[in-house]
Amino acid sequence: MNILLTVFEIVAPVFLLAGIGFTWVKLGFEYRLEFVTRLAVTLAVPSLIFVALMQTEIPAGELTRFTLAAIAGHIGLAVAFGVFVRLSNLDRRTYLSPLIFGNTGNLGLPLCIFAFGQAGLGFAVIFLAITALFSFTYGIYLVAGKGAFGKVAREPMVWATLLGALFLWQDWETPLFLTNTLELLGQMAIPMMLITVGVAIARLTTRKLGQAIWLSVLKLLVCFALGWATARFFDLDATAFGVLVLQMCTPVAVTSYLLAERFDADSDAVAGMVMVSTVLSVGALPIILAIVL
Repeated sequence: MNILLTVFEIVAPVFLLAGIGFTWVKLGFEYRLEFVTRLAVTLAVPSLIFVALMQTEIPAGELTRFTLAAIAGHIGLAVAFGVFVRLSNLDRRTYLSPLIFGNTGNLGLPLCIFAFGQAGLGFAVIFLAITALFSFTYGIYLVAGKGAFGKVAREPMVWATLLGALFLWQDWETPLFLTNTLELLGQMAIPMMLITVGVAIARLTTRKLGQAIWLSVLKLLVCFALGWATARFFDLDATAFGVLVLQMCTPVAVTSYLLAERFDADSDAVAGMVMVSTVLSVGALPIILAIVL
């Protein structure tokens, strides 16, 4: 009973905040998605990432092992789903990217913070940064047929990760007034991202729910199995183990839909996967969390 209560206390704020965003839109209130998203990815999330890394007390060896595990996890998903898409005769441009990349920012970070605290946040931002690197290069290549390596160099999240890692490595700290400012900016990130998820889901429509259901279930099962196997292979400690499995199992990111729409892939099919996998995560992530805690 105690574990059930703990899991409920962790996941309830996440889905309640997403529910606020969903309800906000359904009530007809204005929500400027592009502005809020830009504010989050340009200021709030980079500040959160930088401070989390600068202040983390995780040993460098554990962070290195987790980073290698996260890279291996992404490569494993790319290989597994690449073979599946080819054998299933599914459109590679439409389906491969959403099958590989999860919502490791909007949902993954909050879950890891609530479940594992500051140490979990340190691991979670590393996973998020690797997801961003892969999705802004290989992910865009899958959908558009060309890479976007220049975009990676312009991403504040990438620079926040590199600077945070440098400060961690050198044991540097920013002046207190700057740290406090960055912490305040970072505190916006979690509620802002979660409410935005709800808003985005409320605005999506699809006619391909049947296909989205079985693909979302398949994604969840493969991600859980591969995440578990990868964490065991790299012999991660309890917190890193839990973060890796949770981040691997996050639902399809809304950015996958935006990319599909921008580059003329089947955005309706991707919208269905975003919607179904997010709803599926409401029941699945608490179970996964109960297993890894």
